[in-house]
This record gives sequence, C-alpha cells and structure tokens, in this order.
Amino acid sequence: MRMDEDTSRLLSVAERLIDLAKRAGADAADAAVVRGRARGASVRMGTVEETESSEGEDLALRVFVGQRVASVSADVHTDLERLVERAVAMAKVSPEDPYAGLADPGRLASGDIELDLFDPTEIASETLVEEAMALEDAARAVSGVSNSGGASASAGSSGLVLVTSGGFSGTRRRSSFGRSVSVIAGEGVRMQRDYDFDSRLHHADLREAASIGRTAGERAVRRLEPRKVPTGRLPVVFDPRVARGFFGHLLSAINGAAIARKTSFLKDAMGQAILPAGVTVTDDPLLPRRPGSRAFDGEGVRGEALTLVEDGRLAAWLLDSGTARELGLQTNGRAARSASSLSPSSSNVQVSPGAMTPQQLIAETGRGLYIDELIGHGVNLVTGDYSRGASGYMIENGELTHPVSELTIAGTLMEMFAGLTLADDLDPRFSIVAPTLRFEAMTVAGG
Repeated sequence: MRMDEDTSRLLSVAERLIDLAKRAGADAADAAVVRGRARGASVRMGTVEETESSEGEDLALRVFVGQRVASVSADVHTDLERLVERAVAMAKVSPEDPYAGLADPGRLASGDIELDLFDPTEIASETLVEEAMALEDAARAVSGVSNSGGASASAGSSGLVLVTSGGFSGTRRRSSFGRSVSVIAGEGVRMQRDYDFDSRLHHADLREAASIGRTAGERAVRRLEPRKVPTGRLPVVFDPRVARGFFGHLLSAINGAAIARKTSFLKDAMGQAILPAGVTVTDDPLLPRRPGSRAFDGEGVRGEALTLVEDGRLAAWLLDSGTARELGLQTNGRAARSASSLSPSSSNVQVSPGAMTPQQLIAETGRGLYIDELIGHGVNLVTGDYSRGASGYMIENGELTHPVSELTIAGTLMEMFAGLTLADDLDPRFSIVAPTLRFEAMTVAGG
C-alpha cells in the first residue's frame, strides 16, 4: 500500500516518540498519532444554519517503567521531548499494574491487508449544502409534516499511525459520509418527531437524499395521535434500529473489562446457554467495506473472526492484552484506543438471521407491541435489570395498527435473551447487524 505524505510524516512523529521514550528511561512504549478531517453542512426550514470544516492531528503515548504505566495525549505540534519526559516521570511514581504491558510480539499483525475502507472522493461544502437541502425538502414535502428539526450532510476521513517498541508499525485510513434529517408532524400538543439517516464509508453507497427525507417524513406522520397502553404483560417486537442497541447490551456484558471487574451479570456464564438454541453471534474485523473493520487493533494485534455466541451458548469475551492477562487468557485482538486509554471493543458484529420475515414475525405475534424508539438508559449490567421508556405501534390481529407512546417496558436481560425470536432482515450498513426481533413477554406500564 502506497503511503501518502501526511501518513509518512505522522509515522515519523510516532517513531520519534518511541525513541525519546526509550532514551528517557522507559522500558517499553507505544505511540498512536491520529489525523482527522471533517466537513459538514446543516440546514433548517430551507435556510443554511451552519457550514463547518475542521482538521486536527493528535497523539497518544503510553510508557512502561517495569510494571508501572502512564499515558499522555496532546496535539501533534507539542514539544515532544517535554511530553515524553513528563510521561516517564508519571510512570515512575504510578502504582504497579501486574497486567500492564504491550501485546505479545507473536500476536502482532504483519503484512498489508486491503479492506477498502477509504474513499478519496472530495465533497465541496456547496454540495453538502445541496444534499442537506434535498433531505429536508423531501421530508417537508410529505403531507402532514409541519416543521423541521434540521438536516445535515457530512464528509470526513481519519488516519491512524501506531508504533510500538515491541516491533509493530502500522497505518490505516478510513473515510465517512453521512446524511440525516429530523422533522415534526402535526400542530400544537399533537406534534410528533421522527428521523432517518445513512452513514457509509464510500460516498457512492449512500442512500439517495430524497429517499432518506421521505422516510423521515412518513415516520413522523405515522406517529400522530398516539394512544396509551394498558399495563400488563405483552410480547414486544423491536425494530432493527433499536434491536442493534439491544445487542449492544450483550456486547457490554461480555466485555473483558467488565468481566475482570466482576461488574457484568454474565461474569459466570461462559459456556452456558444465554440465547435460544440456533442463535449465533460473530465479530469479524476483517470484512471489506464495513464500518467496524480494522487491519489491526489498538495494540497492533490482528483480530480474526470470533464467535461470541455459538448455538445460543456464550463462547468468548472481548479481550485486549491487559484484560486477557487479568483473566488468565490471551488477547483476541479487540483493543480499541480512546485518547490515551485502551479497552476491549467489538468490530463488526452480526447476529444470525431467523427463518421469518419481519411481516411474518409480526403476524405470528398476534397482539403485542412494536417498538421503534427507546428513551433513557435504564439498563443495569451488574444485575441485568432492564427498564426503558418507549414508543412505537400496537400489534393487533397480527398487524401494526395505531401508534403508542408514554409507556415503559421492563424485564431482565437474561429473560429477554432467552425469549428471543429473530427475523431475517439483516442490514450490513452498521457495525452491529441485528434483525427485527421479538421478546416472548415483557412487563408494559402505560402512561
């Protein structure tokens, strides 16, 4: 892979950081340098509200002195020598961490792998304004839409350079393009809001602005005149846009950091059935043109395809080197960097599809709730208790009928996992690919 001038320059900065750290007394170190560019435009009610453009370069350095570690982050133009000296001084007075250290050299990625994550297409600010206008115009053209929450279009790219004293040196680039719009239907106290969006690595893959806008407008109008739901126990169906978040709770519960801290309700569940038989959940960072893909993780380790849940049974934790050592295991290449810190994270997660279409799943449900929006953060990963505000539609005689709002759905994650039925509508645009799903029964409290 041919290296561009900016990447070559940032690689030199990372290599210099490692050299300075060794000279200052560090036993080991790793340095990440990130370059980001972003451009966006937002409009509301046919008027441009904002156009913006930003560009930045930042670095993060970890240094190890024995089993002591310190991390610092700064702008790439900072005084590197002083930054390194401060980092090493901090490490020398830090408490010992028996699990600290770089990744095992034998696990480091080597060789190039093309994942098609970068689109060099340059989008002018004027074009972004036009895209945002088209989004909002299409949404406002839907009969019943009365106001707009705004529309936006964006384009950006990021690049990462990672160098370790353990012998790893790697670079990666990715692009991003997005379109989103939010509109309001109805008048006065009868108003309802909804939205639609798309986000892709390649500009040509984006849904047409008119389609996104029209969907947002139709969703908002469909929410008008919501009713309350009597309190009771009902089957609950999740639209994919909330099903993805639900499986995010599973990923948080099997994160190695939570397992090591014993703050997950699944801490003792390895090898046990947590989902219905036949359900498999995988994580693969090496899928071409997918949003969670990466040729190496935040420590330089190349992660392979990993089965998290196999035939309903929990099969793996998400691990970086530190949490793996603490658990007596080996990293599976799931380290993610956030500023100067590292923690385990998933990449491209996919839930196996079920045998029914969403329409068949709803028809089989008979009477229940279809939820497409959740409110609040009422999920306790220590106990597995689940309680969220929600809105959506009533299912009656196997069909979606009137909208419902101001309700709460509650249960426990374990019973929700066990009572899952999955549809077959997988959408690979997202880093978590989950279909429409149904929970056998949840407690529903109406307003």
